Amino acid sequence: MSDILKALLLTTLAGLATVIGSLLGLIPKKIGNRFFSFSLGFTAGVMIGISFLELMPSAVEKVGFLRSNLFFFAGFGLMFLIDYLIPHEYIGQKDGIAENTDQKLLRTGLFVALGIGIHNFPEGMATFYSALVDIRLGIAIAVAIAIHNIPEGLAVSTPIFKATGSKKKAFFWSMLSGIAEPAGALVTAAFLLPFLNPQILGMVLAAIAGVMVFISIDELIPVSRSYGFDHMPVLGFIAGMAIMSVSLFLIV
Repeated sequence: MSDILKALLLTTLAGLATVIGSLLGLIPKKIGNRFFSFSLGFTAGVMIGISFLELMPSAVEKVGFLRSNLFFFAGFGLMFLIDYLIPHEYIGQKDGIAENTDQKLLRTGLFVALGIGIHNFPEGMATFYSALVDIRLGIAIAVAIAIHNIPEGLAVSTPIFKATGSKKKAFFWSMLSGIAEPAGALVTAAFLLPFLNPQILGMVLAAIAGVMVFISIDELIPVSRSYGFDHMPVLGFIAGMAIMSVSLFLIV
């Protein structure tokens, strides 16, 4: 299997992890909030560990300190702009969703699906590019993205299922929001690969670090704390950072 196909496969699997979240929203007994609180903190630890222990040092080596930091903040700023213009929320971030009418619930689910899809597009680009550069790094990023996509799938399927009573519709929209990640990978393969060189690589790696740090501090850490378990996100974060550090040590 070629490196491009491997990178596309990893990105697709990460994106379609929303399907797992969708299924959790459709079964009577859901996984407890303690699990989500820990896993989101864990994912934040992995993402920040990858960003500052692997991506940024590689970027500095290729394009220097100044340019790598400029592109780090460019990636961070891009995600901030997307989040500001098209925000999306997880289930539990706002109280009172159960009191909404079916029409409002349906609209909520569809807008969350749209927001998640738009957010997933640059995440797909980041996962694909990282996997193309280093398959082991790509696997680590894909796993982190996949874990954080599970509650996103839940956020889409739950209101749509409650509003329509249709498992098919809830599942379809969750899956559609996840497909945006391989779509981002395909765009990267079509337009960025012809221009790949060490300079471009360094700048892209720094931008990917900015994207992942933004996701961690704007989404994962706040949402992990919103479940009401103050220490679980911290324990998850420490575990994620530790595992990432150990894995990078073993790779080197």
